[in-house]
Amino acid sequence: MPRFTLQSLAVGVATASLSLSANAATEISWWHAMGGQLGEILEEITEDFNESQDEYRINPSYRGNYSETMTGAIAAFRANEQPHILQVFEVGTGTMMSAEGAIYPVHELMEEHGRPFDREAFLPAVVGYYTDTNGNMLSFPFNSSTPIMYYNREVFEEAGLDPDQPPETWQEMETAAKQILESDAAECGFTTSWPSWVMLENFSAMHNLPLGTKENGFGGLDTELNFNNETVARHWDNLKTWEDDNIFRWGGPGAGDDAEPLFYSGECAVFFGSSSSRADVMANAEFDVGYGMQLYYDDVEGAPQNSIIGGATLWALQGHSDEEYAAIAAFFEYLSQPEVQADWHQRTGYLPITQAAWDLSKDEGYYEENPGSDISLKQMTLNEPTENSKGLRFGNFVQIRDRVSEELEAVLSGDKDGQEAVDDAVRRGNDLLRDFESSNQ
Repeated sequence: MPRFTLQSLAVGVATASLSLSANAATEISWWHAMGGQLGEILEEITEDFNESQDEYRINPSYRGNYSETMTGAIAAFRANEQPHILQVFEVGTGTMMSAEGAIYPVHELMEEHGRPFDREAFLPAVVGYYTDTNGNMLSFPFNSSTPIMYYNREVFEEAGLDPDQPPETWQEMETAAKQILESDAAECGFTTSWPSWVMLENFSAMHNLPLGTKENGFGGLDTELNFNNETVARHWDNLKTWEDDNIFRWGGPGAGDDAEPLFYSGECAVFFGSSSSRADVMANAEFDVGYGMQLYYDDVEGAPQNSIIGGATLWALQGHSDEEYAAIAAFFEYLSQPEVQADWHQRTGYLPITQAAWDLSKDEGYYEENPGSDISLKQMTLNEPTENSKGLRFGNFVQIRDRVSEELEAVLSGDKDGQEAVDDAVRRGNDLLRDFESSNQ
């Protein structure tokens, strides 16, 4: 979408809803976790808003990955130096919801400052993740994603595989990877970023398997993890076998920061990562890229089900003036515009979080002109979500993810088998859940 289109929209929004002031603009700090290509696009969208009016200025500041950004904000809040807006990834939602006195719920923010905010405008998968038990949205949906499969079409062709028919199951992935290795088309079959998100959380959702009791934590703080089932254990054992055979290559714990470069370089033929990695993939891959859904085991009843969202929302933090909150509300209204959301979706690979943005993208012919760009939407809406596949809401889940990565690494190093590792991950995770429960009763 051309920049002048957004600029025209911004001017229209400003003229209709903002009164210009001769005074200095109200400065708003926004801490975010987007580096690289995504960070550049974020900066452009923010500057479009800033140039559209004279009253407010949003100052985005990159603070490291999601975990680092959230940790830094907690420390800043304790020192009474918190930003106005904080980007928090989806697994931090439970922690933020329990932080009474620290957040300004977005539904209250928009209503109290006279800005329109219709929860019905947002996609159901997004709304359900970020609402309280009364259906009120607590944070502003900004960047929602889901993991998909990226593959090197040129490697597939060189290996004698049909680049228009990527693997759909893990069994097919194993067969394709062996053919790729035998033909020397690539050094490894596949890699993954965010191992807990992709190889546990979304893996479980795609197989309609629970992560925990109480609807994966949506039903109360007394939830318990219970993902230590045979299917997850088998998959982790398979990852170990595949790593030994160069079919799989570990991209690192946490965010799996080494995974994308393994794909860009052509070392690995397939990369499992966020739909929002599309921006970086398009900027860095010097080969024809294909897109596919997450894989599943075809002997598991109910699979494939649907994937769950990742990404992040924007939280307004307490401790600031009414004038500053008016600025935040104006910015959130701007970000809600279909043209802004469609542009963000098309340039990054994040989901169009509103139905209007999705419809606009379809009307513009974006999906027809960019095959595979709707994979994330098809995967999210594959089936009606169940209690196991609508998402998760656990306290201390940032730390729980670390434990999951540690246990998976123990399998890959040969220190544990899959069942031992998932049992230990559940036990260690439940200890963290009990800590969170006791501190938030």
